[in-house]
Amino acid sequence: LEVIDDFPNYRFGIAATSSLDPAIYREIVGDKDVELVFDKTYQLLDEAEAALVTSGTATLETALLNVPQVVCYKANNTSYQIAKRLVKIKYISLVNLTLDKEVVVELIQDELNAERIKSELEAILKNGSKRETILRDYAELQKRIGGPGASERAAKLILKYLKAGK
Repeated sequence: LEVIDDFPNYRFGIAATSSLDPAIYREIVGDKDVELVFDKTYQLLDEAEAALVTSGTATLETALLNVPQVVCYKANNTSYQIAKRLVKIKYISLVNLTLDKEVVVELIQDELNAERIKSELEAILKNGSKRETILRDYAELQKRIGGPGASERAAKLILKYLKAGK
């Protein structure tokens, strides 16, 4: 929300869920010019030039929709410090984990601040320095996870094996 004014030629939207009271979103957003889009995340991403995404499956979905992104994650510091010591992984986003390299920038904990968000968002917008590289890496990601129709092919294989086992 702090960087919206730095991008006057862009519209900002939040992929919201109707399972939360809309008043919660409005309280957080305040008077910022942000559109709340309820239960239509894919439609919002389809229109997006870039995205700021929390970690989880949303990062993979955003990549599969070819939307350059910055991964944003901030947890309670105590929880983060415990998890950091228990879980030894190089990345938190499924995109980076799948390709085993930093494809999308991960702004975690103290790195998640207005200055970094602004610079990383500028880098992935049209004509940004990182945009084309991310899109090329997304193509590799799509090949690696099976490309279009991978889920359907996997389901057919599972059914085939289940039927063969009877």
